[in-house]
Amino acid sequence: MYEQSFHYLLMATHMTFQKKFLSSIKNYGLTVGQPKILDHLYYHNGISQKELAFGCHIEPASLTSLLNRMEKDKLIERRILNGNRRTFYIFLTDRGMEIAKQVTTAFLPLEEQIFDGISDEERSKFLETFWKLYKNITNEEK
Repeated sequence: MYEQSFHYLLMATHMTFQKKFLSSIKNYGLTVGQPKILDHLYYHNGISQKELAFGCHIEPASLTSLLNRMEKDKLIERRILNGNRRTFYIFLTDRGMEIAKQVTTAFLPLEEQIFDGISDEERSKFLETFWKLYKNITNEEK
């Protein structure tokens, strides 16, 4: 059955989750792609632009335009560290950190909704399996 295929369920779940999530943070005026960056920087503040692109699964050119907008909106700042002028490191501003906290917090009710009626053991096993699926599709070492 089409509705029970992995690819359909994955895409449908992702799109529904994304719509609900974006709706819950609409008051922050963020564009698509920015919440992912804020969430990643919340846990990895001060990483290189290259590491950020990799961690967020965003092409470097697309990331540059997102970061330009975020810098203009005073959410992030780019810094050169250790005199290396070829690499920019991305840091959240105080404003960016506050919004990143709100973005990260906005995920929690959706995660609770999506795991409603699923035991802690089932949830843990699912996340373990989903991590394996992620590693398989990204060709990471097993």
